[in-house]
Amino acid sequence: MANSIAKNFRFFSLLRFAFPTMIMMLFMSLYTIVDGIFISRLVGSHALSSTNIVYPVINLIIACGVMLSTGGSALVAKKLGEGRESEAREDFSALLITGILAGVGLMVVGLVFLEPLVRLLGATDLLLDDSMTYLRIALFFAPACILQLFFQTFFVTAGKPGYGLALICAGGVFNIVFDYIFMGPLEMGIAGAAIATGMGQMIPAVAGLLYFTFVRRHLYIVSPVLHKGTLFLSCSNGSSEMVTNISNAVITFLFNSIMLQLLGEPGVAAITIVLYGQFLFNALYMGFSMGVGPVISYNYGCKNLPLLRRVVRICLTFITVSSAVITAVALIASPAIVGIFTPASTETYEIAKTGFFLFSFNYLFAGLNIFSSAMFTSLNNGPVSAAISFMRTFCFIVVNILVLPKLIGVTGVWLAVPVAEFMTLFLSLYMIKTRWKRYFTAS
Repeated sequence: MANSIAKNFRFFSLLRFAFPTMIMMLFMSLYTIVDGIFISRLVGSHALSSTNIVYPVINLIIACGVMLSTGGSALVAKKLGEGRESEAREDFSALLITGILAGVGLMVVGLVFLEPLVRLLGATDLLLDDSMTYLRIALFFAPACILQLFFQTFFVTAGKPGYGLALICAGGVFNIVFDYIFMGPLEMGIAGAAIATGMGQMIPAVAGLLYFTFVRRHLYIVSPVLHKGTLFLSCSNGSSEMVTNISNAVITFLFNSIMLQLLGEPGVAAITIVLYGQFLFNALYMGFSMGVGPVISYNYGCKNLPLLRRVVRICLTFITVSSAVITAVALIASPAIVGIFTPASTETYEIAKTGFFLFSFNYLFAGLNIFSSAMFTSLNNGPVSAAISFMRTFCFIVVNILVLPKLIGVTGVWLAVPVAEFMTLFLSLYMIKTRWKRYFTAS
């Protein structure tokens, strides 16, 4: 099989293979971050707070897309490794249809219950109109958001990560340019940000449909057949990634609620800026994990254990070293990073500068936790992957958000995630150690 996921990977060749997917995820995260920069600078900090208020709904859309794409990719790549190419194509096509239907369903439900939903998420009277405007437009693009995630993952499985990178970059550049045009000269306000983001998502969504329809190589669209267990296994394999994104929605909601109580709307704008940093970091390691995931699944499927061990060891080394470097950069550059979003003379800047510094310690541990969960997804062990994600997010992070601010005030808000990631690190290392023999040594 002439597929690049079947290469004899070493350190630099594996990084080169994963690099396009890492850049893809960074560009996807930049959709939101660039929105935040332009919204804050051209519309105002209250508008920035409005986008963060409704972001839990967008997290839910992303959760569905990531679950189908990562879980389905692991299953399809495993079948490719086993030589079951026809079945893999049928699964791919069935999962594609499922993703489109999920996007349409979320769009309809969200639009029907728009105002009650925004109120439930905590929008104050000051933030309500902008929150509803942004979310209404974002919901119309929900199917495109899911397809973008779906295709960026399956371009890797198809051995063409560079194609996915080019499309995501095109969408990202479009988003940046039209963010400025819509919110600057055209003065469309927060609606312009939502439209630019949605149109940027349409580029990889439509191009992906065209590619997998007309380029008939290893993986392409055929008449969909939902084989027994395919949807369940895909959702099970991808459940950890879904848990991560749903928990992000819960975490964002909790952060917003607590900061509104402690510091008001400027506090919400500050936590939004800090969470953008986490969003970018997580995107880097999610991209790396998605990039190497099909390689792990393929070699697990064809029982090439020596290469499987080498790939995982390379991943652990890369994550350990790069996490230390990124943490150091974040700590040193925190004032400059915050200054990109808001002027140094504002109340939001002073709150966010302190918060960004304290929050950055989580980057030491988060990369390994993200990879550990994703690795077990690639090994088709959804329960272990989900257990790591569930404990990391719904248990450790949520508990720390609820407890630490009551003990040490606003400082507890900033330290909740670093403490939770440190706690999760021990669970991740335990899961890897106790299951190493099962997956990486001959029985």
